[in-house]
Amino acid sequence: MTAQLLDGNALLETTKVELATRIEALLERGVTPGLGTILVGDDPSSASYVDRKHRNCEEMGIVSFHQALPATATQDEVHAAIRAFNDAPQVDAFLVQLPLPHGLDEEAALLTVHPDKDVDGLHPVNLGRLVMGADGPRACTPAGIQALLVRSGVPIEGRHVVIVGRGLTIGRPLSLLLALKRPGANAAVTVVHTGVDDLGAYTRQADILVAAAGSPSMITPDMVKPGAAVVSAGITWGEGRRLLPDVDESVAEVAGWITPRIGGVGPTTIAMLLSNAVSAAERFAGAP
Repeated sequence: MTAQLLDGNALLETTKVELATRIEALLERGVTPGLGTILVGDDPSSASYVDRKHRNCEEMGIVSFHQALPATATQDEVHAAIRAFNDAPQVDAFLVQLPLPHGLDEEAALLTVHPDKDVDGLHPVNLGRLVMGADGPRACTPAGIQALLVRSGVPIEGRHVVIVGRGLTIGRPLSLLLALKRPGANAAVTVVHTGVDDLGAYTRQADILVAAAGSPSMITPDMVKPGAAVVSAGITWGEGRRLLPDVDESVAEVAGWITPRIGGVGPTTIAMLLSNAVSAAERFAGAP
């Protein structure tokens, strides 16, 4: 068995086409969507990711706003940058790029973001909306994973999803999202982590397995149910800036679907970020 690839790049391009019509409608009303980013420090991975976001925005006609702060920035300085974007009418949505440098309180920073401008969907108000099944911006990587599975024809409803990793940005919101009684969800979801005994006993039960622990090659072929859909969402950077996924590439011989090492979950996150930004612009603009 050789797995079908879950192509995140294809999802990103399809999403751009779909968003283009909505952006054009906003522009015709004199509304230009605006997305802001706040980057603290000089982490190369974060800087590269922010740069990619802005390049995609420029391509789509979304205006980018960026605030760069040094790694020595204080908590008050970070909060001041956040409040400036909260108050800026031209910024419809923005994010604080995580992780923040050591010594800064990420939770306090996220709480300072206005929920209506939270493009990452990580503010407690928006996570609460997700718990309730109410409308609101969804966390970008979980929403991207869901969209990738749906558009790739992977059955989700009634299936067993096992998520390895319970982090705020992926594991926890993804478990809530896929458990909602909605089309493209309504799954039985199990969340585990690297501290459990015999991790494979859980992962082998999964119809859909999502690895989001940031542990290179932790998922091996013997841990995967034949024919399962396997998504590698956790990443680590190795020597020479090589991207190291949580799922070993040899799993492709067992799985039914699998994300590639490059071009899997990453582009879907960008796709949902753009979608959340356009949705925010539409909300602020009001009904036509």
